[in-house]
Amino acid sequence: MTTFVSLGVPHALAEVLSTQGKTEAFPIQADTLPDTLAGRDVLGRGKTGSGKTLAFSIPMVARLAGQLAGNRKPGRPRGLILAPTRELATQIAVAIEPLAAAYSMKVTTIFGGVSQNRQVSALNAGVDIVVACPGRLEDLMKQRHVSLDGVQITVLDEADHMADLGFLPVVTRILAATPAKGQRLLFSATLDNGVDKLVKRFLTDQVTHSVDEVTSHVEAMTHSVFEVDGVESKKKLVQQLASGTGRRILFMRTKHQARKLAKQLTDAGIPSVDLHGNLSQAARDRNLLAFSSGDARVLVATDVAARGVHVDDVQLVVHVDPPAEHKAYLHRSGRTARAGSAGDVVTVVLPEQRKDTAVLLRKANITVTPVRVTADSPQVAELVGEQARYVEPAPKAAPQPQRQGSPRGGGNPRRSGGNGSSTRSGGNGGSNTSSSNSTARRGGAGGGTGGGAASTDGRQHAAGGGRRRRPAGPATSQRTR
Repeated sequence: MTTFVSLGVPHALAEVLSTQGKTEAFPIQADTLPDTLAGRDVLGRGKTGSGKTLAFSIPMVARLAGQLAGNRKPGRPRGLILAPTRELATQIAVAIEPLAAAYSMKVTTIFGGVSQNRQVSALNAGVDIVVACPGRLEDLMKQRHVSLDGVQITVLDEADHMADLGFLPVVTRILAATPAKGQRLLFSATLDNGVDKLVKRFLTDQVTHSVDEVTSHVEAMTHSVFEVDGVESKKKLVQQLASGTGRRILFMRTKHQARKLAKQLTDAGIPSVDLHGNLSQAARDRNLLAFSSGDARVLVATDVAARGVHVDDVQLVVHVDPPAEHKAYLHRSGRTARAGSAGDVVTVVLPEQRKDTAVLLRKANITVTPVRVTADSPQVAELVGEQARYVEPAPKAAPQPQRQGSPRGGGNPRRSGGNGSSTRSGGNGGSNTSSSNSTARRGGAGGGTGGGAASTDGRQHAAGGGRRRRPAGPATSQRTR
């Protein structure tokens, strides 16, 4: 057993980790910590779920509190962590904050999809470590709310995913704005799509640690391919796979289908929430909280969650729609069997998808024999295990009765409260409000029925019904940017 203390981790941080039940280092941590704590540039290669977050969080806090200790200054962080998605940035911050608190250091997150005011206020108050997505960080740099000339340690997490999302030009400009003599740590599953160029330009005399390749197998992860006869058989199978007691993540290709499936499962008594790009940050946070707390057992997601969601004890990942390429398959599957835990992965395949799925699995270096099943097959029952109890869906809100005495025809719809609602209203009496947004309040019974952007920020604007003498002027409600 390799303990954190034996690797040179300061006792203050080792105690924090011990209270979290973490005393033994994972391979990526054991390999990299001696070098990162010594101030070396490190290139860490390992697949998702291997423990990379602590591998860079521990040395960043230890060195900024020790050899690189300094005063906190407004708008000038000393540590910078770049992440490709809002979800990943948030979860990195959650992991590093208890470590930073041991030395009274401050951490803040910076990402788009929310107002920048809170982020600017935090920067002005002074922070030690910033966890950021590249786009919003560059925006704040251009507005001169933040300067990177005081950054002493820079971490680039999930570099290959940033390349896939087209962030490398922005990342290059950000890294160029940090001091050339600062320590730089880059973690990535692969070095393709230009990641190797970042390594050559920004890492100096780096030490490379490759714990495992992106296609290497996790011994505790099992893979199954379930072939079905048609769409109706697939629908019944997916519902059966979702019915177990443990956490499940179901991956879909489109936002609309993810939202629709979450609603269908919730209506069937299986509390589910959705996660996709159409949700506001507030809605994403609520849904992830419902899933991680257990209020919702099922998360129906698009590939936005393939790398950005880190929730412990996900027992099953279901590729309801097989992904388009093998790297997506591996990253989706990596949501289970994390950090040594066991997990199962199932791919549901329609007749017309068999050939493409076989090619995809071959590229992913996964060997599995497809099985023809129905929802009642013994292979399915064995995988699902104990079924969870039925949860009564939350009752749907009754439609608002039309206000009496409304003018007929020709009236101003904003003043009359008639059927013609303002475009700010969300339409149809606010019926677009996502039930998934209220999951945490309803004990997880919300499904992802949300639609328009006017609903996903948690507000519901009634269509009509306003007072007839409403003063003219701009609407007071603003959408979150």
